[in-house]
Amino acid sequence: MAEVLPYKPRAGEIPTNPGVYRFRDADGRVLYVGKAKNLRQRLSNYFAPLRTLHERTRRMVTTASSVEWTVVSTDVDSLQLEYMWIKEFDPPFNVRYKDDKSYPFMAVTLGDEAPRVIVTRNRKIPGARYFGPYPKVWAVHETIDLMVKAFPIRTCSDSSYKRAMQTGRPCFPGQIGKCGGPCSMTVTVEEHRAMVDDFVAFMAGGDERFTRELTKRMMAASAAMDYEAAARFRDKLTAIEAVLGKSALVLATDEDADLFGIAEDELAAAVQHFVIRGGRVRGVRAMTIEKEIDISTADLVDQVLQRAYGDAQDVPRRIIVPTLPDDATELEVWLRERRGKKVEIAVAQRGQRADLMRTATLNAQQALIRYKTRRTSDYIARTQALTDLQEALGMAEAPLRIECFDISHLGGTNVVASMVVFEDGLPRKDQYRSFNIAETTDDTDSMYQVLRRRLAYLDRPEEADEPSAVASAIEAATAGGDALEEVVVEVKRRPRFAYPPQLLLVDGGQPQVEAAARALRDAGHTEIAVCGIAKRLEEVWLPGDDFPVILPRTSESLYLLQRLRDEAHRFAITHQRKRRRNDITSILAEVPGLGASRIKVLLKHFGSVTALRSAAPEEIQEVQGIGPVLAENIHTHLSTR
Repeated sequence: MAEVLPYKPRAGEIPTNPGVYRFRDADGRVLYVGKAKNLRQRLSNYFAPLRTLHERTRRMVTTASSVEWTVVSTDVDSLQLEYMWIKEFDPPFNVRYKDDKSYPFMAVTLGDEAPRVIVTRNRKIPGARYFGPYPKVWAVHETIDLMVKAFPIRTCSDSSYKRAMQTGRPCFPGQIGKCGGPCSMTVTVEEHRAMVDDFVAFMAGGDERFTRELTKRMMAASAAMDYEAAARFRDKLTAIEAVLGKSALVLATDEDADLFGIAEDELAAAVQHFVIRGGRVRGVRAMTIEKEIDISTADLVDQVLQRAYGDAQDVPRRIIVPTLPDDATELEVWLRERRGKKVEIAVAQRGQRADLMRTATLNAQQALIRYKTRRTSDYIARTQALTDLQEALGMAEAPLRIECFDISHLGGTNVVASMVVFEDGLPRKDQYRSFNIAETTDDTDSMYQVLRRRLAYLDRPEEADEPSAVASAIEAATAGGDALEEVVVEVKRRPRFAYPPQLLLVDGGQPQVEAAARALRDAGHTEIAVCGIAKRLEEVWLPGDDFPVILPRTSESLYLLQRLRDEAHRFAITHQRKRRRNDITSILAEVPGLGASRIKVLLKHFGSVTALRSAAPEEIQEVQGIGPVLAENIHTHLSTR
């Protein structure tokens, strides 16, 4: 291995200013984004003798073929630019995050005329104020049930609210005392808004002024012998104390902070994020991180804070971390711009903060152990699998990006294809694609069509950059009578479809592999390796070979190919089923008088399209909402299609 990288900049060429740098591979893909207060000093670390670099850092710089940098005026600008580029390019060698789950939140829809409180996992409701996250959905419902006793705000749906306000009749939750909005006909919109403000203020800080005020009003009502009012104040006070009792007081009552406990090893890290408001833990979020390149704890904290607050609306006044990042001052300025007020990043050294940090770190250590245990393979196993594939298939380099294709059909009809992507041995579900095939002779012809369409994007990367361009290309191809219509599951601004794989894997044996090889030759991309995996004996076929490659049954390389094949098959079947459902829904929608709700009831009643097609008009009439005339129309329509 050469000790000097061929793309190493000349001495004195790199500036000493602050800035952001990007490593790219031969195809122009951004592999890694980083920032530096001194670009020359930071980049010189990557161009040290290769034998002195960490294994994964060495792998990144040898995979790259160029490095570029952008000079900025301040360190805060470099922080902002690094965050934007990591979000835009999703570089494979930057740390990768994986939330343990999609956590439920309590949200108050402040953008509504009469705000309501709901349980949701959607963090993009316009104008909403969020509280949490909560570990379980039932915990959110329990908190809401207690809170609405003290602050009776709206809980009913928007449709119920609209209907109640139009008719003047209370909504059903309001009739049974479960909704305190204007739709319950007990308060005005203005009075309800005041209660919503109190609800939000209490949840934001656990403000104990409500406890003192309710106690005072309860005592005054009791002294005036207004015992009914005193009982109401007592019940509200009990509800507030119950909410406060759900979370112990861990810091001072005026303390609003976020605390991050981190446990890490060479390959991964686990983060426990404690959300503390009014001195109490209001929510906990866990995430795991794959460290694709050697990174210090300080840099890891930097990346975690960028991830946590890049798009956040709720930034506290204090953030407690195990280690200060090198650019803590710049991070504070960056966070202050988001909060509008001063933000402090601090290390927990003693007292209650240190005790809470130990608790968060212990939780992170346990989460890391669980994550490592659950992983099907660690970094070493994935690397070994890719290396074994490289040797077994005679490839010049390890297949860091593998695309697998599968064809699925139903008795020769509804032919679809799937494309799944694995990078560095891990699935990239945001890059999966599905295809519909209109006309085909057999599976090999379908495979050829799909690969020709996919490979065409390698020569037209600009069409993969913008969703509008892709949509226009598909629309034009369909109008021209092309046999293949692409269904783009998700296209973002990054030109993912333009990245060439090192290996194409097809589900099938020698015929499918030869069809794939022919597609590569016709497209002029013979530099891409291709192979197929036959399910019967789990044998691997290469184009032009009379005998398959047999991988050891217990090898990580065979397990990786099996995962790819099974994932492609699952994705194709899912798309085919969805397409069939859409087809029958479209057919039924043509029947006069048959709307979406009745179609849903019909399919639920009969369980399958086949059963519905074979049903007599009398059987169809048994479905609620279907009369004799409509049943006859449905039967006639299906029998002619």
